[in-house]
Amino acid sequence: MILEQDMADPRRTAPILEVRGLDVYYGRSHALQGVDLTLDSGVLAVVGRNGMGKTTLCKTIVGLLGASGHSDGSVVLDGVELHGKPAYRIAKGGVGYVPQGRRLFTSLTVDEHLEIVGAGSGEAWHPARVYELFPRLAERKNVSGTSLSGGEQQMLAIGRALLTNPRLLIMDEPSEGLAPTIVEGLIQTIKDLAAEGMGLLVVEQNLGVATTLAERQLVMVAGSIATETTAEALLGDPAAQRRYLGVEPLADAA
Repeated sequence: MILEQDMADPRRTAPILEVRGLDVYYGRSHALQGVDLTLDSGVLAVVGRNGMGKTTLCKTIVGLLGASGHSDGSVVLDGVELHGKPAYRIAKGGVGYVPQGRRLFTSLTVDEHLEIVGAGSGEAWHPARVYELFPRLAERKNVSGTSLSGGEQQMLAIGRALLTNPRLLIMDEPSEGLAPTIVEGLIQTIKDLAAEGMGLLVVEQNLGVATTLAERQLVMVAGSIATETTAEALLGDPAAQRRYLGVEPLADAA
């Protein structure tokens, strides 16, 4: 059975993403411990301090855990099991990934970053549509990806991921290092993608960004989902913000 064919006719009654009992080990270190989550539609935010396992969760879902890691459990996209499949099969099956730090190539221009994905004009997402979404990239198409500003690099990382035509887009710390005005545009882009029916799993340390994007908030502590809450409840609970995130509550900062 071919994963790509399965994805072409998804089971409409299934969640976009369902993770069950996900355990990840690096040697004897138990990095993820029985992680469960479900995304039916829209945006789901995962928040937590550094080192709590958020990036490991992203890498495990997209098949990029690496040879030093080992994982058990289940990762299901639209009713199809992904866990244990190679990263290229998972990408073709409908999962896009915007990694922390963007991971662009110094030797490639903006246009080459998009061309290398190989999306044809008959696909929902193709380079011309990415340039429509991010006109600034069109102006800089012949510039090296790593010579762009931070905001432009994030646009390129998102555009590259969209060219895989994902059903689910996973974004790891998308607002990291960006100016507030750029973050506002990023938030609107994510909301627009969700409105088109794309599922988004967004890992964020910026509580303001996470709660603006998603009503459902999963808090990771020491490799586990410590609690599921709502944006409203988390914003209204300064003690939880200190306990789980180690940050000055937004209400106090204001």
